[in-house]
Amino acid sequence: MAMPKADETQIPLLTPYQLGSFKLSHRVVYAPLTRTRSVGHVPGEHVALYYAQRTTKGGFLITEATSVSATGIGYPRVPGIWSREQIEAWKPIVQAVHDKGGLFFCQLWHAGRHSHTSFQPNGAPPPSATNQRIKKGPMYLDDGSAADPSQPRAIETHEIPLFVEEFVQAARNAMEAGFDGVELHGANGYLIDQFLRDGANDRTDEYGGSLENRSRFLLELVKGVGNAIGFQRVGVRISPFTDIAEVTDSDPSSLAVHVAEALSHYKILYFHVIEPRLSGEPQTPDHEDVMLPIRRAFKGTFIAGGGYTRDSGNQAIDSGKADLIVYGRTFLANPDLPIRFALNAPLNKYDRSTFYTQDPVVGYTDYPFLQGTAAVKTQA
Repeated sequence: MAMPKADETQIPLLTPYQLGSFKLSHRVVYAPLTRTRSVGHVPGEHVALYYAQRTTKGGFLITEATSVSATGIGYPRVPGIWSREQIEAWKPIVQAVHDKGGLFFCQLWHAGRHSHTSFQPNGAPPPSATNQRIKKGPMYLDDGSAADPSQPRAIETHEIPLFVEEFVQAARNAMEAGFDGVELHGANGYLIDQFLRDGANDRTDEYGGSLENRSRFLLELVKGVGNAIGFQRVGVRISPFTDIAEVTDSDPSSLAVHVAEALSHYKILYFHVIEPRLSGEPQTPDHEDVMLPIRRAFKGTFIAGGGYTRDSGNQAIDSGKADLIVYGRTFLANPDLPIRFALNAPLNKYDRSTFYTQDPVVGYTDYPFLQGTAAVKTQA
């Protein structure tokens, strides 16, 4: 099924957008979603089908969180991009997206303290910005059992350049695999977020305390990765208002504005911000107010996410609140989502129970398209 032209639909989400040197045919972005289908942390053929199904010509997709090193794993069966085997495994997946005319970025991730010793080389403590342990919530392990998060260790100041280099090398690896660029995962309580927010960062060195110090690790990553692959191939994602894995901030608005202004200096490709709401909750005036200063502070493409519908996404684009909108669970369950938006067609409901299972088909590549099923209809 061909993608309807924007002039046939007259809806803001389906208007073209120039993202740096990349020309997008619409503004519906596939969000990075952990799916735990990469056995041995190496993505397989089923992953290629999964992303290809959700690709339209001129569409933009971001991979699931992809670990930059063996110490960055926080869940079973998540992919990595630190080894030769992983680089080679990603190549046909990227090619499958490119064959359908899509733009594909790799989200670079390190879980930090959101991990368990069983995921770590030699059973070592997970590295983090802090020695504070996550107090609540089980971690799911490779054998299907659950355990408390492990006691982390705070990365020593002299070690930080080594972690920066892991991200830089992972970015180089992503480019070798054929990706168009990378997104630095600074959200959801993981390593970068553990440095950014004062609810987790209790450091007394130059990476803790002030906004400038807590942002330093992220900005060193941006500088290193940008110098390696080009700043116009780099995006950054943050979630300043969320409370995930006990990572919070006393003044999230000021933090987000500070990061936005600093990132503008480097002229990165885009800034991706998760809003202060959960999926399905109505957007409140207060939430609108806190997002606008961030949007204004960043001089570049602004991507917003957080439970958007077709209507609220159109409103955000039409009002100038955001340039692009990411869709997660809705896009997961509707691989032809831009087409459904164009036609205002009914949407499939997602099955939460299959989000993180191991099955390479069920809840992964079997969501039906408007015509036929995902198994046979991949030409969106």
